[in-house]
Amino acid sequence: MTISEPMTMFTDYLVTLLAASLGIHLIIEGRARSCRAEALWGWAFMATALGALAGGTSHGFVQQLGDEGWQVLWKVTVYAIGAASFLLLAGALVASFSGPWRRLLLLVAFFKLLGYLWWMASHDDFRFVINDYGSTMVLVLLLQIWQWWARRDPSAPWVVGGILVSFGASLIQQSGFALHQHFNHNDIFHVIQLLALWLLYRGGRLLDDGG
Repeated sequence: MTISEPMTMFTDYLVTLLAASLGIHLIIEGRARSCRAEALWGWAFMATALGALAGGTSHGFVQQLGDEGWQVLWKVTVYAIGAASFLLLAGALVASFSGPWRRLLLLVAFFKLLGYLWWMASHDDFRFVINDYGSTMVLVLLLQIWQWWARRDPSAPWVVGGILVSFGASLIQQSGFALHQHFNHNDIFHVIQLLALWLLYRGGRLLDDGG
């Protein structure tokens, strides 16, 4: 069996394993302490794991999947990343607001997700995924900076660090920079994302529901 991009598939699967294991821990811990923000963060990690699994498979088995199979897996990838983006933002909103403001902002975030899903139904370019995820990360970054300024929220340094690392990874991915023909921009992106996930996980464990 020929694997089209073995290193990209391997690094994507590493992201899958780390994101799923950290996500399960966040969900269990969030439920144990009745923290919806942490549980939402955990589900974001699970969506990330699904996206990485589908992405790695689509990169590795292009020939075996055929055009139709590849298209299905790629749509799973971009939709899962969109769901992860929404869930991270929802968790940050739940941690930052309460009452009517929380409900209103969660509704806005949900419509943002619907707009993304509608757009990606007819587009495949990964830059649209980066744009959606990046805009969400900017919002989460601003919320966490505000949380640190307003009440020295202990989650903020970890989350801010994770987002900045993720931004760096995305810049490399978009630049096309490669260390080797068998370790390209996608592979570097995935490896750096492992660190970003760990930092976001540490921050997620310290989230508390607002209000």
